[in-house]
Amino acid sequence: MKNQLPVLGQTTSSLRRDGHRNWVHPADVKGRFTSLRRWGFAALIAIYAVTPWITIGGHPAVFLDIARRKFYLFGATFNAQDFWLSFFLFSGIGFLLIVATALAGRVWCGYACPQTVFLEGVFRRIERLIEGPRSKRIKRNAGPMTFDKVWRKTVKHVAFVVSALAVAHIFLSYFVSLPGVFEMVQRNPAEHPEAFAWAMGMAGLMYGNFAFFREQLCLIVCPYGRLQSVLMDNDSIIVGYDEKRGEPRGKAKDPDAGACVSCSRCVTVCPTGIDIREGLQLDCIGCANCIDACDEVMGKLGRDPGLIRYDSLNGLEGKAKRFIRPRLFMYVVLGAVGLAVASYSLQGRTVYEANLLRQPGAPFVVTDDGDVRNAFEIHLVNKLEGDATFRIRSLTDDVELVIPLAEVTIGSLEGTHIPIFATVLQEDLDGRSAGREVRIEVALDGAPEETRVVTATFLAPGN
Repeated sequence: MKNQLPVLGQTTSSLRRDGHRNWVHPADVKGRFTSLRRWGFAALIAIYAVTPWITIGGHPAVFLDIARRKFYLFGATFNAQDFWLSFFLFSGIGFLLIVATALAGRVWCGYACPQTVFLEGVFRRIERLIEGPRSKRIKRNAGPMTFDKVWRKTVKHVAFVVSALAVAHIFLSYFVSLPGVFEMVQRNPAEHPEAFAWAMGMAGLMYGNFAFFREQLCLIVCPYGRLQSVLMDNDSIIVGYDEKRGEPRGKAKDPDAGACVSCSRCVTVCPTGIDIREGLQLDCIGCANCIDACDEVMGKLGRDPGLIRYDSLNGLEGKAKRFIRPRLFMYVVLGAVGLAVASYSLQGRTVYEANLLRQPGAPFVVTDDGDVRNAFEIHLVNKLEGDATFRIRSLTDDVELVIPLAEVTIGSLEGTHIPIFATVLQEDLDGRSAGREVRIEVALDGAPEETRVVTATFLAPGN
């Protein structure tokens, strides 16, 4: 258990100099940023848990039915043919994260990242509730195996498992729907092995992460922290220590000492175990625990808050701070270009797909009468959230078309194939027969603006 004690006498971190784990037990802290984060965590967890219960147009607000290739997002319906739109979604999220980092450092990590939200908003709160404050946890971990230690550890890990299962099943509901999850949990897992494996696998990963791995995910696995050096500049807002005001450190009554009294309160509340007074570090997730802790100490000493604060590196050094700078101008330009491209692309998305395809087999058939026949099919896919009726008619004068279904109704996100037979009579055959165009109009009932024409080339001998 020695590796669970704070390491003294070396640079503070969750990793020892020899590479071994230095277990971090952050102390409780109160303050305006801590309250803001807690309310934010509660709101994000509530959104995550409540969204599967919300229905829009008879479907869950967010339902990614991968098995049936049907996707519902806040009233909009998509199918597999719309997958290309996800490029704009994910690239847009990534771009916003880059801009947010340039403006406010790792604000995403400290306030909205799921790793932080669930670790600080759920699992560490459970740990504090069952095992008590930091000092008691450290003392108990370093002590012998007693009944008090056993029952607290057991209850804590049972609560962790239950919480991980709950989070995993809520996540699963985004892909199989909430009624589907309720039905599955009441049945034998062998009836739905894929869903069961995903739920158990995710729950196991979450339990291992939030119970043991914790901040190491941010430091070792996540690449975002390593990108911050290129995403930020000296004008980005970060959590920083005012060295000019705080140094040299000393006792509160020492007139020659700076504002920092070396209480190390900023270190004990840090979720990654760093000393913010050492400057901007890879481990810092911008949570502002150290700001609230330091402000509390300054308040007790009758000194002004802000020794540790949100500021830029230039601001901490007393230099002028800039908001408008070249990289932000570049981000604005790139953002405008990306938004224009996304808007133009989204305008090209249709509420249904209509394609005229040639049926498999011979490209044409010559009948006993000498006529030439081509076999096509219209592939229709309804992308609307309700049933849709389509009317089909020929726009070709020099080719005789047989359309078995001139009107067809298709369910939401469903498709159908309608055979089409095109024939050119023997007496109408000439040198241009092979180049004739088959043109068919597809009209969506009730939406004349969605009428479109699909075409194909008629093939004949000599083509």
